[in-house]
Amino acid sequence: MKKLTVLCTALSLLIGLTSCNGENKKYVKVGLLHSLTGAMALSEIPVRDAELLAVEEINKAGGVLGRQIKVVQEDGKSNPVKFGEKAKKLLTEDKVATIFGCWTSDSRKAVKPIVEEYYSLLWYPVQYEGMEASPNIMYTGASPNQQFVPAIDWCLENLGKRVFLIGSDYLFPRNTNKIIKTQLKHKNAQLAGEIYVSMDKTDFSSIIKEIKKASPDVIINTINGNSNISFFKQLKQAGLTSKNLPVMSFSIGEGEVDYIGESNLAGHLVAWNYFETIDSKENQDFVSKYKEAYGSERSIGDPLEAAYIAVHLWALACEKAGTFETEPVRIAAKGLSFQAPEGQVSIEGSNQHLNKTVRIGKIQDDGQITQIWASPTTVRPDPYLSTYYWAKGL
Repeated sequence: MKKLTVLCTALSLLIGLTSCNGENKKYVKVGLLHSLTGAMALSEIPVRDAELLAVEEINKAGGVLGRQIKVVQEDGKSNPVKFGEKAKKLLTEDKVATIFGCWTSDSRKAVKPIVEEYYSLLWYPVQYEGMEASPNIMYTGASPNQQFVPAIDWCLENLGKRVFLIGSDYLFPRNTNKIIKTQLKHKNAQLAGEIYVSMDKTDFSSIIKEIKKASPDVIINTINGNSNISFFKQLKQAGLTSKNLPVMSFSIGEGEVDYIGESNLAGHLVAWNYFETIDSKENQDFVSKYKEAYGSERSIGDPLEAAYIAVHLWALACEKAGTFETEPVRIAAKGLSFQAPEGQVSIEGSNQHLNKTVRIGKIQDDGQITQIWASPTTVRPDPYLSTYYWAKGL
């Protein structure tokens, strides 16, 4: 009787394991790690939605390597420490194959050692300050030479050489402005002022007085999150509009225009790789699907598109590698191309950033962004600015 009980128990365990293994063969889990609450939620929730759209498309087409993608979502709560904790949970407890997520550089820096320790991949969808190329991160947003470096050149040529820098007080704005100040010196341009504010800053009255006193030709804005609402509203109230003092922003896209307000932003400038107004079949299809899924009133900006194509690029790399294992997928991704809504992109094998077109746009009265300049071809990513002699030593 005892032997029979042991045999039954073993048989039950075997059936359970077989069942679990069968279940695992039907699905592959991926992690989506974004700020669903806090100061960055307004920017990051739409990015999460774009990733979910890509997952749905891939699943409807048969999945990846015959498996459906199962999503595990975590909230970084606009807090870098939380991002690190949630990344570890996704990899150690949820056993996800890869992570898509982050926005701020502080959150990426918090996740970076986690994906390196557990040798996984983070697909990071936002432009950033550069000076990084981790083997465990795929950078689908812009590197410095694909956004703010050419944008500064454009501003100096078209708007004037007195530049005022304002940004949030964290890694991306400070490191970006360090590069910009070196670029200004090289171009014999003048730094009219430099200020950093907290992510929840609401009173800009004294700062606006300082900007007026400095009398710059252009403001370079690297403020992130909700404080942009107060900044642009108070600029306008003080009589500083796009007609007498243009602002070039590097973290404001169509989605941010929605909550900052078209009337506060009309005429101001942005630099990205993607605009919702790009006239291509791929983009029209993408915009149509996104709005059908989330509402026609939703606007679509660069990080959304970069997040969307990240999921598709990961799926293509897995298919090419024939596995979900990190190292074969990472190797398979090198040189991989994708016809994205922004145009043709490809993963640069040497640094795992994308070859992308650079675009400068003007915000219109209706909140849409019209392209006013674009690079003639895709620009090869140079995160360390190694091809710019003036950037040596940064």
